[in-house]
Amino acid sequence: MTFLAIDIGNTRLKWGLYDAPQPGATLLAHGAAFLETIDTLADTDWKALPAPTAMLGCAVAGDVVRRRAEEQLEIWDLEPRWVVPTAQDCGVINGYEHPNRLGADRWAALIGARQRALATGSRRPALIVMVGTAVTVDAIDADGRFLGGLILPGFGLMLRALEMGTAGLKVPTGDVVDFPKNTSDALMSGGAAALAGAIERQHRRLVQVTGASALLLMTGGAAVKLAPLVHPPFEIVDSLIFEGLLALQAQR
Repeated sequence: MTFLAIDIGNTRLKWGLYDAPQPGATLLAHGAAFLETIDTLADTDWKALPAPTAMLGCAVAGDVVRRRAEEQLEIWDLEPRWVVPTAQDCGVINGYEHPNRLGADRWAALIGARQRALATGSRRPALIVMVGTAVTVDAIDADGRFLGGLILPGFGLMLRALEMGTAGLKVPTGDVVDFPKNTSDALMSGGAAALAGAIERQHRRLVQVTGASALLLMTGGAAVKLAPLVHPPFEIVDSLIFEGLLALQAQR
């Protein structure tokens, strides 16, 4: 009863093969491919995998990319299934004005965060931060209600916006430091500080609104860049979206 979880973001396709379609399942294999190279997955990364019995994915990169991924899944007798956010699922209540317009990856991450909190016996609110091409900062209360969230440009988008809108800022990527002394470091540190400030502000607001200590979970490929600047205690959970997909599949 192996299960394939797929997360198609704006830059990469991430996948994980689990030994069962349920929370707590063991990860057997995993990988990632840039969207430009996903047309080779059937002949490379997936070629030697045991055939999954089911799959569930979330895709935010558009229908064309999703169909390219489905073509690669044809190596197995497998029906592609994709997450569509609903008003309520797996103990999470979707507070978006139009629930189905919430990003599928954000919805899966919220469900993963809720499952993680319940597994530890914790009924605390949580702030879920995904750091990728874009950065999302989403909040749920202790009862699993999605209160809302922010969408911000990620590191790369910030740097490209500055390069396009100003003169003389086409410089190599710098480092995140407290007091930058060159333009490269100033650009990277400024973007990181802006993101960290948004996260810390939302964390404070969540604590104020709920009156409880809030979990802070971070995920995404660029989370390690941002983590040193965020001061509230946090946990990096690389598999958060996959954990949500496992919960959704188990319920179905």
